[in-house]
Amino acid sequence: MPKKQHVSETPATALLRSRGIAFGEHPYAYEEHGGTEVSARELGVPEHAVIKTLVMQDEQAQPLIVLMHGDRKVSTKNLARQAGCKSVLPCKPEVANRHSGYLVGGTSPFATRKAMPVYVEETIFALPTIYINGGRRGYLVSIDPGVLDQLLPVKRVQAAIAD
Repeated sequence: MPKKQHVSETPATALLRSRGIAFGEHPYAYEEHGGTEVSARELGVPEHAVIKTLVMQDEQAQPLIVLMHGDRKVSTKNLARQAGCKSVLPCKPEVANRHSGYLVGGTSPFATRKAMPVYVEETIFALPTIYINGGRRGYLVSIDPGVLDQLLPVKRVQAAIAD
């Protein structure tokens, strides 16, 4: 039986544990700019079930988090309309790191440094299990998508651009 790789605690996993949330740990070989395509391949799961955590900002530079399927892109126009803002755009990596407390590529929506609204593509909730960043590059956790509603200030949106 292969030895399970130990992953040290992150603020995200500490929050999940403190709330009694069951989750699976999935470390993998991180590749710079590999994104969800690499993590899905490494874990042998559909990229659609790998959820990316994107730190964006509105026209007033107020940060927000967007959770999207790994194989889909965010329509910033649709998101802005549903969020009630004029525009939404991705934060620069150093700004995203400052807001979340995580490094880009390892951003988890759980236990962020700054409280931010979380916009979730509503079709994510139809999945039986999601794979989402556990707070470190090369480390995803598998959870029931209902956990998002339990732990985050979730706003469901339809902001995906299909491939």
